[in-house]
Amino acid sequence: MIQLINGDCLEEMKKLKENSIDLTVTSPPYDNLRTYNGNNALWSEQVWKDCIQELFRVTTQGGVVVWVVGDATIKGSETGTSFKQALWAMECGFNLHDTMIYQKNSLTFPDTNRYYQCFEYMFVFSKGKPKTCNQITDKENKQAGKTISGNYRDIDGSLKQMSGSKNKRGIKEYGVRWNIWKYNTGWKHSYSEDWLRGHPAIFPEKLAHDHIISWSNEGDTVLDCFMGSGTTGKMAKQLGRKFIGIELDETYFNIAKQRIYERIF
Repeated sequence: MIQLINGDCLEEMKKLKENSIDLTVTSPPYDNLRTYNGNNALWSEQVWKDCIQELFRVTTQGGVVVWVVGDATIKGSETGTSFKQALWAMECGFNLHDTMIYQKNSLTFPDTNRYYQCFEYMFVFSKGKPKTCNQITDKENKQAGKTISGNYRDIDGSLKQMSGSKNKRGIKEYGVRWNIWKYNTGWKHSYSEDWLRGHPAIFPEKLAHDHIISWSNEGDTVLDCFMGSGTTGKMAKQLGRKFIGIELDETYFNIAKQRIYERIF
């Protein structure tokens, strides 16, 4: 089931049933970093607060919201809006399950008085304990084949032998990846369709893919309330999930519709 909606996410989410969404993977506007055909002027603190509150209502118990976001630098200071949003999500009832980093292979522009910005936050909010966590195990272990050894320091400062060391467990070839995820971005890297350049901020298909397989199962319902170019929807469809996408801008909505359905309208 795929449902694509051209409309205001706050109004459209009110029509969704309570506790009906298993996973949201979305990327809201980032301060003033993009204009989105002028629609970014509608993005105020009250709007994102109402949006997060509505996401809590529609998310099922054990469901997850992946909120991909960054901050603008205004008058020499980063805004900190991303942190405010994470704290507000906790006030609404979400757990801040994980603070993840999306590291890019590029930067928007170099700076002369600070280190180059190459990442965004991926806040993972959960409504209670996540009901699904399919950890991706693709991190190559340099010590593969050796026996686990070593200690860890307990809360009181004492050293305790690691359980794997006690059991003389072997180190696997691949382990669970860390929570900094690195992706190549841009045309021919994170997407291949030339006509997608009509959208100013397309996050990598692999990013959406990896979160969808991590926090949901086949048949679950995935939401993107800021659908944009339809990255989350395309990946949800490929992975056998139901999908609901909401996009305010008609131009972007039509791009997403073409991309998700893979045909010209």
